[in-house]
Amino acid sequence: MMITRLVKMTFAPEMLQLFEAAFANKEELIRAYPGCLEMNIYRSASDPRLRFTISRWENETALEDYRKSELFRSTWSEVKQWFDAPAEAWTLESF
Repeated sequence: MMITRLVKMTFAPEMLQLFEAAFANKEELIRAYPGCLEMNIYRSASDPRLRFTISRWENETALEDYRKSELFRSTWSEVKQWFDAPAEAWTLESF
Protein backbone atom coordinates (compact mmCIF):
# COMPACT_ATOMS: atom_id res chain seq x y z
CA MET A 1 0.00 0.00 0.00
CA MET A 2 1.36 3.41 -0.97
CA ILE A 3 2.20 5.69 1.95
CA THR A 4 2.85 9.39 2.39
CA ARG A 5 5.51 10.68 4.76
CA LEU A 6 5.15 14.18 6.20
CA VAL A 7 8.11 15.66 8.08
CA LYS A 8 7.99 19.02 9.84
CA MET A 9 11.35 20.68 10.51
CA THR A 10 11.93 23.90 12.45
CA PHE A 11 15.22 25.65 11.73
CA ALA A 12 17.15 28.37 13.45
CA PRO A 13 16.66 31.40 11.15
CA GLU A 14 20.37 31.79 10.51
CA MET A 15 20.59 28.13 9.37
CA LEU A 16 17.93 28.21 6.66
CA GLN A 17 20.35 28.99 3.84
CA LEU A 18 22.60 26.10 4.90
CA PHE A 19 19.62 23.74 4.94
CA GLU A 20 18.34 24.88 1.56
CA ALA A 21 21.78 24.47 -0.04
CA ALA A 22 22.26 21.02 1.50
CA PHE A 23 18.78 19.93 0.46
CA ALA A 24 19.30 21.17 -3.09
CA ASN A 25 22.36 18.91 -3.31
CA LYS A 26 20.43 15.81 -2.18
CA GLU A 27 16.87 16.20 -3.41
CA GLU A 28 17.34 14.45 -6.76
CA LEU A 29 19.11 11.53 -5.06
CA ILE A 30 16.19 11.18 -2.66
CA ARG A 31 13.63 11.35 -5.48
CA ALA A 32 15.57 8.67 -7.38
CA TYR A 33 15.80 6.33 -4.38
CA PRO A 34 14.12 2.97 -5.07
CA GLY A 35 10.51 3.07 -3.92
CA CYS A 36 10.25 6.87 -3.77
CA LEU A 37 7.38 7.95 -5.99
CA GLU A 38 7.48 11.68 -5.25
CA MET A 39 9.13 14.12 -2.85
CA ASN A 40 8.52 17.83 -2.41
CA ILE A 41 9.54 20.48 0.10
CA TYR A 42 7.38 23.32 1.35
CA ARG A 43 7.91 26.47 3.37
CA SER A 44 5.29 27.59 5.88
CA ALA A 45 3.38 30.68 4.78
CA SER A 46 3.09 31.84 8.40
CA ASP A 47 6.42 30.85 10.00
CA PRO A 48 9.55 31.25 7.86
CA ARG A 49 11.50 28.83 10.09
CA LEU A 50 9.31 25.85 9.14
CA ARG A 51 9.97 23.48 6.29
CA PHE A 52 7.95 20.39 5.42
CA THR A 53 8.84 17.47 3.23
CA ILE A 54 6.04 15.41 1.78
CA SER A 55 7.10 12.21 0.10
CA ARG A 56 5.19 9.30 -1.35
CA TRP A 57 6.57 5.77 -1.20
CA GLU A 58 5.53 2.49 -2.79
CA ASN A 59 5.07 1.03 0.70
CA GLU A 60 6.37 1.27 4.24
CA THR A 61 9.19 -1.18 3.47
CA ALA A 62 10.55 1.18 0.80
CA LEU A 63 10.50 4.07 3.27
CA GLU A 64 12.26 1.99 5.92
CA ASP A 65 14.90 0.89 3.40
CA TYR A 66 15.55 4.55 2.65
CA ARG A 67 15.68 5.45 6.36
CA LYS A 68 18.36 2.76 6.85
CA SER A 69 20.40 3.97 3.87
CA GLU A 70 23.65 5.92 3.91
CA LEU A 71 21.90 8.65 1.90
CA PHE A 72 19.35 9.20 4.67
CA ARG A 73 21.86 8.91 7.52
CA SER A 74 24.28 11.39 5.98
CA THR A 75 21.55 13.85 4.99
CA TRP A 76 19.79 13.69 8.34
CA SER A 77 22.98 14.01 10.40
CA GLU A 78 23.87 17.12 8.41
CA VAL A 79 20.53 18.94 8.61
CA LYS A 80 19.43 18.04 12.14
CA GLN A 81 22.26 20.09 13.62
CA TRP A 82 20.46 23.20 12.31
CA PHE A 83 17.10 22.43 13.95
CA ASP A 84 15.59 24.90 16.40
CA ALA A 85 13.16 22.22 17.65
CA PRO A 86 12.91 18.46 17.26
CA ALA A 87 11.55 17.30 13.92
CA GLU A 88 8.10 15.74 13.79
CA ALA A 89 7.10 13.05 11.31
CA TRP A 90 3.96 11.20 10.32
CA THR A 91 3.38 8.25 8.03
CA LEU A 92 -0.03 8.47 6.36
CA GLU A 93 -2.19 6.04 4.40
CA SER A 94 -5.04 6.91 2.06
CA PHE A 95 -8.47 5.53 2.82
